[in-house]
Amino acid sequence: MMIIKNALKVAVMAATIAPAGLHAQVRMTVPPQSVPVAIRGATIHTVTNGVIENGTILFDDGLITAIGADLEIPAGTRVVDGTGKHIYPGLIDAYSTVGLSEIGSVDVSNDVNELGDFNPNVHADVAVNAESRHIGTSRSAGVLVAFSTPGGGLVSGMSSALSLEGWSWEEMSMESAAALNVNWPDPNPRRFRGFGGFGGQRERPPSYEEQVQQLKAFFGEARAYRDAVVAGEEVRTDSRYLAMIPVFDRAVPVVVSADGAAQINDAVTWALEENLRLVIRGGRDAIHVADRLVAHDVPVILTSTMAAPDRDYEGYDGAYSMPARLHEAGVRFAISGGAGSLYTNRLPWEAGVAVAFGLPEDEALKAVTINAAEFMGVDDRVGSLEPGKQATFLITTGTPLDMTSDIEQAYIQGRELDMMDIQKFFFEKYMTKVMQYLRVVM
Repeated sequence: MMIIKNALKVAVMAATIAPAGLHAQVRMTVPPQSVPVAIRGATIHTVTNGVIENGTILFDDGLITAIGADLEIPAGTRVVDGTGKHIYPGLIDAYSTVGLSEIGSVDVSNDVNELGDFNPNVHADVAVNAESRHIGTSRSAGVLVAFSTPGGGLVSGMSSALSLEGWSWEEMSMESAAALNVNWPDPNPRRFRGFGGFGGQRERPPSYEEQVQQLKAFFGEARAYRDAVVAGEEVRTDSRYLAMIPVFDRAVPVVVSADGAAQINDAVTWALEENLRLVIRGGRDAIHVADRLVAHDVPVILTSTMAAPDRDYEGYDGAYSMPARLHEAGVRFAISGGAGSLYTNRLPWEAGVAVAFGLPEDEALKAVTINAAEFMGVDDRVGSLEPGKQATFLITTGTPLDMTSDIEQAYIQGRELDMMDIQKFFFEKYMTKVMQYLRVVM
């Protein structure tokens, strides 16, 4: 009993009386970078240009100005000691609902799905809640850029690239129309039951072939509209068709949600006919059509590496080892956090599981940084550490793909972030209560 009391006394003496975080907001928005900053002495993982030991990174006005081992630091630069630390690009979640969904069981806090089957004119960023608590927890896990994505229908709308710092969605939005999202029909839906309750007969849902034909018809109408605009013809303004013009010009990729081999094959055939920049999202059976994906350079966004097998004959590690198998087959891929805002903070561990099951660590890092940026068209700004790109990066004690590493500080466009989040806040709050109780007991 005496040993236990002594241990409790030590714990109480080591605890702070009132953590500063308890007297502040959970997360404060910080102003733009105002002075040049140099972080020196760290190991810098550029992703695209190797690793720089004992390196220095210089950034000003939100952009990286220089990276190297022996840099001259200009006068007036604020110097930060990074000795013993690691610097990585901010992680990128290529498929998320962060800012669109807050509490799953509260309908009014979720704004993901639009009504109707064809909504290419919907941009996710206009609905983003900049005060979302998921933003803080995502940043604490190293995710600094997320593609917030609408859902529902056959054509859901445009994913928006967000920097996870700012007072409003306008300040956070990097690219409002980053990718068009298409939900490819399921050729094997649940069996239809002809009669509903109370003796009523339900309307038969459209078949797979009918839904694919609807999708093709919409794209045909939108293409005809684009051609008429290009030809200078007078047309009635239609926001849906106008939103499709950059898609046909291949300025915006089309991200098709498809898991089964038949779905993926049909989506590839359709995209080739339409001359679209195709990205497959989901990709559960991507390994079975890997040769075709490689032949047509179609990348994949894997939506979970920590999923259980869907079929009785699959091994327990089907999802865990999928990235390694795709890498060996030559398929380009990114890894996402699993779509929901609740799961964006799992992104580094989704990639970490892939490393544990055979994927080289440098490829796993690319899957949550530069690959995601390239597929979604923002690699000129984020995804790697290079002069001219945004100063969006992490200072860590080790690889962010290992949950034993700590992310000590993060910067977005040169802004030194407030690293408090709701989980840290509650930890400090209730640890204070525990310490108060232990003082009374002893």
